[in-house]
Amino acid sequence: MSDTITISVDAMGGDNAPKAPIDGARLLLRERPDAKFIFHGRAEVIEPLIAQHPDLRARSDIRHAEIVITMEDKPSQALRKGRGTSSMWAAIQAVKDGDADVAISGGNTGALMAMATFCLRPMEGISRPAIAAIWPTLKSDIIVLDVGATIGADADQLVDFSILGAAMARALFDMETPSVGLLNVGVEEAKGNEWVKDAARILASSEGGGFKYHGFVEGDDLGKGTVDVVVTEGFTGNIALKTAEGTARQVGTYLSKALRAGFFSRIGALLATSALSALRSKMDPRTVNGGVFLGLNGVVIKSHGSTDEIGYKSALGLAYDMARNELIGKIADGLERFHPAALPVENLQSEAPSA
Repeated sequence: MSDTITISVDAMGGDNAPKAPIDGARLLLRERPDAKFIFHGRAEVIEPLIAQHPDLRARSDIRHAEIVITMEDKPSQALRKGRGTSSMWAAIQAVKDGDADVAISGGNTGALMAMATFCLRPMEGISRPAIAAIWPTLKSDIIVLDVGATIGADADQLVDFSILGAAMARALFDMETPSVGLLNVGVEEAKGNEWVKDAARILASSEGGGFKYHGFVEGDDLGKGTVDVVVTEGFTGNIALKTAEGTARQVGTYLSKALRAGFFSRIGALLATSALSALRSKMDPRTVNGGVFLGLNGVVIKSHGSTDEIGYKSALGLAYDMARNELIGKIADGLERFHPAALPVENLQSEAPSA
């Protein structure tokens, strides 16, 4: 890989585009001076904003794309109107063409997944891609997937997600053998639906893949950091993610109101400024912004659409790290090394104990 990491940016995706992506890139460039950017979108809007920052302008290429995918566009509509012409498609196409190492967009998630899957195609051996999120815990950050790409994944797909999540953990956290757990309603072997139990049997009787299978984990294990990678299907994962984000905002609001409740509360807040600042930073969703599309022949990052330049800088930093640490190579290595010794899933289902 080149010493330079080139990030392809859908500059028109998101509520605060194109200013937030551009300002986020400016902030990242201060920490990653070897980064380069390709901004896709309406050049007449992008050019004046980048021109305000000579350092960023010197490390950027602007490619005009007239069509903008909106948040209201359905994936099928986005493909029809935006294939080959939109800023979102152009950002992904740059990765496929080898012009960029990674693509990022804050636009419509469904449209981005549809375009990324259509353009980059799933890696050999992967049936469906997944979206992985970084999750702060009491111990350290972990990986949680799938958080919305595949609803109702079967056993084989959960096994795929385990390989994908472990590869991301190795790339992001520099781990040799991260631990992987399957999210379930209990840790006992007899609990859960059949495909989760089937996936557990496959993972427990396999070797390679670049991870250590821990077993079942429950919802409270997400915050504890019991394992390095938590695997589930997209319906459950997305609800868990939105619940955690909402709870963080709720607690933050409670804290803010409590600190303004009276004179002595304000005095206490003043004395605890350092600790409170650290807590606010830990609970700030902008610091862990970015979902990684895993399982495609190229890396695509989804930023929160409503985030500001701080959040975009975080997502761009994630994109940089995934490219710099060769995520695709680690996934390919995990797929090659994974050797399940279990019976085929169709045979396992007849043997599964009842819950």
